[in-house]
Amino acid sequence: MSELHDRRFLVTGAASGIGLAVARLAVARGARVGLLDRDEMALGRACEALGEAAVAVVCDVADAAAVRQAVDGVAGWAGGLDAVVNSAGVDALVPLEAMSDAQWAGALAVNLTGPMLVCRAAMPHLRSAGGGSIVNVASAAGLSPLRHRSAYCATKAGVIMFGKALAIEAAADGVRVNAVCPGAIDTPLFRSSYEHSDNPEHELEAIRQRYALRRVAAPEEVAEAVLYLCGPGASYITGVALAVDGGRSFH
Repeated sequence: MSELHDRRFLVTGAASGIGLAVARLAVARGARVGLLDRDEMALGRACEALGEAAVAVVCDVADAAAVRQAVDGVAGWAGGLDAVVNSAGVDALVPLEAMSDAQWAGALAVNLTGPMLVCRAAMPHLRSAGGGSIVNVASAAGLSPLRHRSAYCATKAGVIMFGKALAIEAAADGVRVNAVCPGAIDTPLFRSSYEHSDNPEHELEAIRQRYALRRVAAPEEVAEAVLYLCGPGASYITGVALAVDGGRSFH
């Protein structure tokens, strides 16, 4: 029997990229998964492909009331929650002096406030289950900075420290809180960072050269790390920021 059999997951940003990869692997290993995303069409397709083990809830993680309703709804459908994965995120590739107030606020709302709202809504359900796991998908950019990404780097560093602080609070309830910090992962969000440049292939090669492994990873490679941190094999791990970044940050 899979170690995730009958485990009850909630995954944000689940319509694509790392969030979708986490949902797919979790369902394949016996879990039931609530998928949250604001892209209704993509979310519907993802949920349909996963079958009866998944439920889709359209939700903007920056909306506190919507998050509370969505988390409670997933917990009601699944009969509780054992694991929460905050994978929703936005990029902000822009020099500081060209950045608008809206761009800064948008990155903060989704990348940092969003995980806080989801965790706050999920904690009572995790406590009722006798404990569980929260994994925040941060970024290697939260460990080692990138040019023209001050908002992205700041929010991802913030969610790492948020998780460490929450790990202290949640320990008494048996809830572990960790982060994974991906590097270059072949997702729509990552592709948007170079596909519109003057020379996309040259830009992609320059990105590869920043990594010791000299390649871009598949979303499933990060999902494996996420599910490890959610599972019983990681029962003594909390407050950790795990770099899954092909050797870029070496923190």
